Amino acid sequence: MKYGKHTIAAVAAATLWISTAPNVRADEWNKKTVLTIDEAVQVPNTVLQPGTYVFKLLDSPSNRHIVQIFDKDEKHLITTILAIPNYRLTPKGKSEFTFWEVPAGQPPAMRAWFYPGNLFGQEFAYPKNASTQIAAYTKTAVPTTAAQSEEEMKAAPVTATNETGQTADLDKQTYTRSEEPAPQVAEVAPPPPPVPVAEQAPAPPPPPAAEPEPQPAPIPSELPQTASQLPAIALLGVSLLAAGFGLVKFQQVRSVK
Repeated sequence: MKYGKHTIAAVAAATLWISTAPNVRADEWNKKTVLTIDEAVQVPNTVLQPGTYVFKLLDSPSNRHIVQIFDKDEKHLITTILAIPNYRLTPKGKSEFTFWEVPAGQPPAMRAWFYPGNLFGQEFAYPKNASTQIAAYTKTAVPTTAAQSEEEMKAAPVTATNETGQTADLDKQTYTRSEEPAPQVAEVAPPPPPVPVAEQAPAPPPPPAAEPEPQPAPIPSELPQTASQLPAIALLGVSLLAAGFGLVKFQQVRSVK
């Protein structure tokens, strides 16, 4: 985008003051930012003259894209602006203001305000007549709103006006998409689910061991002494008597001869 000489000077001056002014302060909730400019700057519905101003988001939980501009003491509300989110690739560590390109001789038109460290800034919506003039010079559709009061802005739609003054739905992708291609991430197939393992039936208990066959009792080497020794003694005595009788008989026979 090409800027006129007047616009380039205004952008440089605004950037210089924002980056070096010692009284620049900010608040995380309402994004309070103090801006000092050394020449006139156009914003929706008014022109800011050289001086110091306070930018803040309206304290509204329902709409976080309504910007209020106060004088440096915050005692006087200068204007209220309806905005839409504007995406940037790299957040900066300081407040940043961008400007529309305008014809030479006109105050530079502030386009968006970025709070330090935020990816999304506030893109200002201009009234129909101002957005038509900007679009005619830039050949770019400009966000447009007909809302005037704070209450109207909480629910008012934002459209886009082209160089011929025709209004159409706002292409929100223009303000939210990234200018860098998304990194290609190889798709990795998820691992297959584990195959359920069938529960094995418990092994049957081993059959009881066969009882060993009874072995015959061993034959004793000696017979048990169950009878009394008296009959044996008597038998021995009889034998001795018979032997003695036989010996006597034998001697008698010899003597007869």
